[in-house]
Amino acid sequence: MRTGAIRLFRFAGIEVFLHYSWFLVAAIFMTDYVRRYESPVWGVLEYISVFVIVLIHEFGHALACRQVGGVANRIVLWPLGGIAFVNPPRRPGAYLWSIAAGPLVNVILLPVLAFVSLMAQASMPGSDAAIFCRHLNFINALLLGFNLLPVFPLDGGQIVRGLLWFPFGEIRSLQIASVIGLLGGALIGIVGLMVGLAGSSAGWWWVVLGFFVLSRAWYGWQQAKAMIAASKMGIPISPSPTAPENPVPR
Repeated sequence: MRTGAIRLFRFAGIEVFLHYSWFLVAAIFMTDYVRRYESPVWGVLEYISVFVIVLIHEFGHALACRQVGGVANRIVLWPLGGIAFVNPPRRPGAYLWSIAAGPLVNVILLPVLAFVSLMAQASMPGSDAAIFCRHLNFINALLLGFNLLPVFPLDGGQIVRGLLWFPFGEIRSLQIASVIGLLGGALIGIVGLMVGLAGSSAGWWWVVLGFFVLSRAWYGWQQAKAMIAASKMGIPISPSPTAPENPVPR
């Protein structure tokens, strides 16, 4: 994520990058989006708009992290969604707010996009614009629901970790969340494999997503082990920055 990325712009001291693999996957999925409309322009606009929502979500993470005194200076968009590299203070409340602020952005967008969709349906029923607004409203709700699944490293899983931090501490909470993530990632991958073998191309994307969740959960488990070893040796614990992911389910 730190290499092979194109710098898009800088806002509020936060650098936004687009990974080159985004273009490869966009070329594959753009066809499906274009088929939904009479004019292909709307399909391209919808695909880009999905990542605009993801970007706003990631800015929620980054700005909340800065609000509590943490460091957040990089966001990367890639085919699976977006990643905000944040390093909040090592306090459960600061960590929890840095994570929860991302989904909160989608919650705020819910009534806004719902209202816009209703107005478009009322004034331009059946038009490409009305379809676009309806799809965008649905996609935002889908992103919110999916990312709140209590599976680490999804936002829901990291929120669970933040809540567990209060009674169990920093390291133990990471261990528990990582185990849940391993189980959840395996389940996502198995379901995706079954759907893919049944003939749905979307299933294979869920397999990729499951593998991604598994790899990040395994990294969290290894990070917890390293933190335990460091504490036993009396070495100050300095974990890597948290990277709240916002995957885009397809």
